[in-house]
Amino acid sequence: MMLDAAGWEALRLSLLVGMVATALALPLAIWVAWLLARRDFWGKAVLNAAVHLPLVLPPVVTGYLLLIAFGRAGPMGRFLEQSFGLVLAFRWTGAVLAAVVMGFPLMVRAIRLAIEAVDPKIEDAARTLGAPGYAVFATITLPLILPGVLAGAVMGFAKAIGEFGATITFVANIPGETQTMPSAIYALLQVPGGESAAIALVLWACALALGAVVVSEWLARRVAKRIAGA
Repeated sequence: MMLDAAGWEALRLSLLVGMVATALALPLAIWVAWLLARRDFWGKAVLNAAVHLPLVLPPVVTGYLLLIAFGRAGPMGRFLEQSFGLVLAFRWTGAVLAAVVMGFPLMVRAIRLAIEAVDPKIEDAARTLGAPGYAVFATITLPLILPGVLAGAVMGFAKAIGEFGATITFVANIPGETQTMPSAIYALLQVPGGESAAIALVLWACALALGAVVVSEWLARRVAKRIAGA
């Protein structure tokens, strides 16, 4: 499982993209999941469809849409560059955006299921005692859904480090800048004699994914035991 310098760089970039994407997407995923689980509003079906659209679209199509919208010539890309100096296309920051978009539906689904499993009467009882909505969520709902939040975070992280189609379409495959593990594996398989290096990266990818799942299960069980004992 030894990696060369390019392999370690791809591994480092994948971990960076995965952690940043998860940190950015998780708060929004919790909020959207809560809206879909607890609120009825006009356009709810549209929001639900938009959230899950990346799951059914080919990843290459998602990446192309990101390129159109967030490329340097796109409306959002031009706005971000002129206003904040932030360039996404063909940069590692764009890989983060692609990972956020692709992992977001998995986060929302896991967290939404956790919220729907919480009896609304518990939250209603806290409100009747005068607790404001944000306090009810922070002190009652959030602790009860922590296992679901952890599961969503791990699923989003795993999707982020394994994302390929949208990433390579939006930010290409630039070594040291946008070449994550999946892109590096793909590039190695196109070169004669690159199979051994590709296998090493594949083993690292499997180890990371398995480790993330194991840690998620361990944390979820600890949180569930703590909630049950409270």
